[in-house]
Amino acid sequence: MDIENNLKNNIMFPDYNNCLANIPNSILKWFGLEPVSASLPMLDDLLKKDYKNVVLLLLDGMGTAIMNEHLATNGPFRQHQIGAISSVFLSTTTAGTTSAITGLQPCEHCWLGWDCYIPQIDQNVTIFRNTLEGTDIPAADYNVAHTYMKYESVVDKINKSGYQAYSSMPFLPPFPDSLDAICDRISSLCSQDGKKYIYSYWNQPDGALHHYGLRTDSVHNLLHELENHVDKLASELASRGDTLFIITADHGHIDNRITFLKDYPEILDCLIRQPSLEPRALNLFVKSDKCQKFEELFNKEFGKDFLLLPMDEMLAKNLMGDRPWNEKFRAMLGNYIAIAVSDLSIYFTDECHLSMHGGITKKEMEIPLIIYG
Repeated sequence: MDIENNLKNNIMFPDYNNCLANIPNSILKWFGLEPVSASLPMLDDLLKKDYKNVVLLLLDGMGTAIMNEHLATNGPFRQHQIGAISSVFLSTTTAGTTSAITGLQPCEHCWLGWDCYIPQIDQNVTIFRNTLEGTDIPAADYNVAHTYMKYESVVDKINKSGYQAYSSMPFLPPFPDSLDAICDRISSLCSQDGKKYIYSYWNQPDGALHHYGLRTDSVHNLLHELENHVDKLASELASRGDTLFIITADHGHIDNRITFLKDYPEILDCLIRQPSLEPRALNLFVKSDKCQKFEELFNKEFGKDFLLLPMDEMLAKNLMGDRPWNEKFRAMLGNYIAIAVSDLSIYFTDECHLSMHGGITKKEMEIPLIIYG
């Protein structure tokens, strides 16, 4: 299939008026606070009711296509789905969860991908691990991302304004480390007095999808367990009439063909440094005197599978957001970006997965909006 048909049939560009980043802005509006970006109209309508509790549960990697593949049409998740929205770009956990936490677009929060180029230290850093890309070596004796790409979460913003907001996720106190513990915390908080917002996150089915691939019994069974577990909690809370329970994802997944950039020495020779971001969206710093050669070589090898754009053209398309950029944003990016439009991924470290995300195929970009309440 050529790239024109790929673009026509498979691609979904981010819609920053109907995307993951809009959800927390609707929450801010519900509290009467100033949104940091556009809110989500269909959620704004639901929030006109005077709920006591609003819960947002983000299930990592549970895109619409994955639900449609594994979950029954008459099952609870698909019965409660009121629509589909887009992820942000990159369609990855780093960018998506940060937008869900802050309401900011990637060009504003700068948490762009698994590996980011950090100009302040002139290194590619694996953001969540705080290590140098492709290694276990600490990037610094401080947290690089939280130092140079600071943000304020919606939970913190709400609490600073005198209202109640909480998190229920493995990475923040009290560190619930299982779905059971996350759900128990949500249930306990919803029983307490006062209007409140609860942001919650669980790292599945993303982990299983990476490890096993999309069309496997392991993923199928896990998704049914997730659905049954969450449906029990969400149905119980919604039946009280005082809770709106929202379920969505940060991105979808696609089973990927794998190739390694190290096997293309002529292309590597055109680069100033190793790529960053993701294997399905590569941030490329190309030597100024090798740009034409690089384009020819890259398109010859990958032109049917990747959309190669000069970075300024990508930015003009507002793929990483249509809001004013963070002052640090542009320096993190090279002069080209290569974006997957098929199932091929170009890995630039030794770590690879059976199923992946980060590109702009519909399977990766489309996420559900599921509502109980």
